[in-house]
Amino acid sequence: MTPPRFHGPLLCALLAGAAALTLPLRAQTPPAVPATQTPAAAAPATTAPATISIRMYDARTGHQIPPSNFLIRFNHAEDLHNESLHMDDDGTGQITVPAGTTFLYVEGTYDNSMEIYFNCDAGMEKDDHRRHWYSVADILSTGVIAPNECFKGKYERPRLPAKPGEFLFYVRQHNWRDVTSY
Repeated sequence: MTPPRFHGPLLCALLAGAAALTLPLRAQTPPAVPATQTPAAAAPATTAPATISIRMYDARTGHQIPPSNFLIRFNHAEDLHNESLHMDDDGTGQITVPAGTTFLYVEGTYDNSMEIYFNCDAGMEKDDHRRHWYSVADILSTGVIAPNECFKGKYERPRLPAKPGEFLFYVRQHNWRDVTSY
């Protein structure tokens, strides 16, 4: 059996590839971070208390809903932190986030805080009651709008603008199809 013959550009490409494999590789050093700047992945937590504005919207109509109350959780913990919550007459909540907080989860209540709205960021998932945690750093820097997966309407609802420091989310009331396994 005779070895295959390579001609022209193919031979040059194979020889160049073989030569590149025999050359020593230079070590790539990451760019240095100035002493005044910290890497984003290393310190996403707030270093000082910050205020976040919270607004809740109906998934079907897109109108703002004034809840009976908000249930605020930080850093994947079950503890409620409503001690620094202030609610306006239109239903907008202002929460002071303590230093060191990295993630936020918010729910709204109705019927004098006896019922909890269904958050629509998990509307189409099999595990409807899974919590979606949102980065406090993202909320403070750009603002965050949680997805509206409850609405399967024919027409797109207008998109809401989010300002830095705002967290907007969509909800619906529980119905008979929802499994209540709290």
